[in-house]
Amino acid sequence: MTEPSAPPPAASVRDLVKTYGTGQARVTALAGVTLDLAQGEFTAVMGPSGSGKSTLMHCCAGLDTGDSGSVRIGDTELTRLKDKELTRLRRDRIGFVFQSFNLVPTLTARENILLPLAIAGRRPDEGFFETVVDTVGLGPRLGHRPNELSGGQQQRVAVARALVSRPDIVFADEPTGNLDSQSGAEVLGLLRRSVHEVGQTVVMVTHDPVAAAYTDRVVFLADGLVVDELRDPDREQVLAVMTRMTAAALDAGASDGGA
Repeated sequence: MTEPSAPPPAASVRDLVKTYGTGQARVTALAGVTLDLAQGEFTAVMGPSGSGKSTLMHCCAGLDTGDSGSVRIGDTELTRLKDKELTRLRRDRIGFVFQSFNLVPTLTARENILLPLAIAGRRPDEGFFETVVDTVGLGPRLGHRPNELSGGQQQRVAVARALVSRPDIVFADEPTGNLDSQSGAEVLGLLRRSVHEVGQTVVMVTHDPVAAAYTDRVVFLADGLVVDELRDPDREQVLAVMTRMTAAALDAGASDGGA
């Protein structure tokens, strides 16, 4: 009897290369990244400034394209999609949480959460909408506009908006970067619950070891390549890897300078 095949990763990249600029101003953001992002996991992507982590996320989310290599969401190869097909995939299968919230100021929290579904012409699943609202704890605030909400509440609206269409994968770009520690912890707890209670797949770019400790897996980038990873991380483990990476970068810089 044939064993059932394992489901494909929620997202995968193979030998992904991305450069910016030309000539002496050319910068290699991704130098051949190969990575699988498992379904139903909370993954953090970390690395020093310029390591390629945001570029990797944007390529995975279909917001940017690589020079070579492949990017897949499930079984779908992004590089083969035409513009309209890519727009539809981003709308229907990908959620995105921005550091700056990106809420529409004239809409209520409820209207902001349901906006992607409205744009897609899809009716919300009221049962799942209520589940998401309960998970984010926004029930009493659904009629409020963004300027009537705290930063943490606005980010929870943004997370609910990313979850309510049941995308295959949610990408979060420094989602706690503009929040105080308590609000940040609320948002991270929400993302973790969405993975472990709702089965969502979440990938988060962060520079914060505390944030990374909420995840199932941390992937570390340096100079456009995956250089390390941790499973079930804690803050101290993440700090140790980041410290080691910083020391290695300083040593490499010193060697280059002395060449």
